[in-house]
Amino acid sequence: MDRNEALSLVREFVKTEGLVRHMLCVETSMRFYAEKFGEDVEFWGVTGLLHDFDWEIHPTIEQHPSEGAVILEQRGVDPVIIRAILSHGDNTGVSRDSVMEKALNACDEITGLISAVALVRPSRSLYDLEPSSVKKKWKDKAFAAGTDRSGMELAAAEFGIDLWEHVGNVITAMRRIAPELGLEGNLPQS
Repeated sequence: MDRNEALSLVREFVKTEGLVRHMLCVETSMRFYAEKFGEDVEFWGVTGLLHDFDWEIHPTIEQHPSEGAVILEQRGVDPVIIRAILSHGDNTGVSRDSVMEKALNACDEITGLISAVALVRPSRSLYDLEPSSVKKKWKDKAFAAGTDRSGMELAAAEFGIDLWEHVGNVITAMRRIAPELGLEGNLPQS
């Protein structure tokens, strides 16, 4: 499945633009890490793009991503992508063994926190966002209180990367598509 097919599948099942933007964030982050590790950028990107495609139709941890995997199988998605998607759900019993699986888990929730931090800045932009700003908001437990900070720390550790280096990498990746994410704010791209 190529990116256009994956995006069509996402658009078929996802009607909330915020969720689409989340999947785009994870996609661009996965592409960043595939480049960094000399892996297949398209393959990793499609994995990131598809990872939550079924959330609106399967919005419980009992259903997502397990029931979505069935749809992906029916659509002929590569079993390696399906396994990675299954591994990002802690409820599936699918371990995260490959670097790609660990990357997907590490990139998933952190993108939401980074987006939230960007949106509360005066610039409302990724272009001037630094890891130190995310770290400051990280310490404020009332900010984005629903995020699982310990889960994000564990995911980065399992991926084998320092949390704040990871945050910097994901910010860099997300800057690549800031206009698509609505996170250009009032700053021009440099």
